[in-house]
Amino acid sequence: MENKINYQLRKSESHFLEGPKSRIKELLFTFKVQYNFINAFRKMHFLGPCITVFGSARFTPESKHYKNAELIGAKVSELGFTIMTGGSSGIMEAANKGAYYADGRSVGINIILPKEQKPNEYLHKWIDTPYFFIRKVLLTKYSYGFVIMPGGVGTLDELFEALTLIQTGIIHDFPIIIFDSQYHKSIIKHLDLMVKEETISPEDLDLIFITDSVEEVVERLRTHALQKFKLEKNSSRPKWWFGKNGK
Repeated sequence: MENKINYQLRKSESHFLEGPKSRIKELLFTFKVQYNFINAFRKMHFLGPCITVFGSARFTPESKHYKNAELIGAKVSELGFTIMTGGSSGIMEAANKGAYYADGRSVGINIILPKEQKPNEYLHKWIDTPYFFIRKVLLTKYSYGFVIMPGGVGTLDELFEALTLIQTGIIHDFPIIIFDSQYHKSIIKHLDLMVKEETISPEDLDLIFITDSVEEVVERLRTHALQKFKLEKNSSRPKWWFGKNGK
């Protein structure tokens, strides 16, 4: 039954992207999107400043990448940031786990899929959304920095989405940190090629910080997010008319 529901949700988005539909069907779809956005905004409003950690769902707890993400989640949460991820397994679970056991705040934006995607057990709060584009908006909207861990095409999509938004001035120049230079060496090489071919400007590379050190991740977020934007942990609480705990 659950797979059937997931399949129907995926078909809803796929059907919308196939091209023009009847006006009533497209209007109804926008209502679904609006509902999902309003529900997410309501739940996310009191989270405080977030740092989003991107990475693959496929790494196991024995992986060095998982262990690095867990440590980063713990250390960054100690700065007062809420750790936000896509809410699933692998790198996402590790970052949430690090924050969870460091007494930080841990949240996830979970995409509803038949396979690979379910909320991990280290989330204080999470949102389930059937639409990828809503998930991407939420992972960006509440974040003051992005940590890019080893991952697949989805992680690269999220990296370049954040970079494009900063490059074009849509969002502030929040820190983008690529962790593990060896894993990302081909991407770094291609970025250098784009500068050489003048498809991006040399200063665009200044928007990215590449490191293999957890300590440098923490310090970069301290100086280029916490101090630069004068952030403080959000101590406000939901009002009673928003419902219990703003949920």
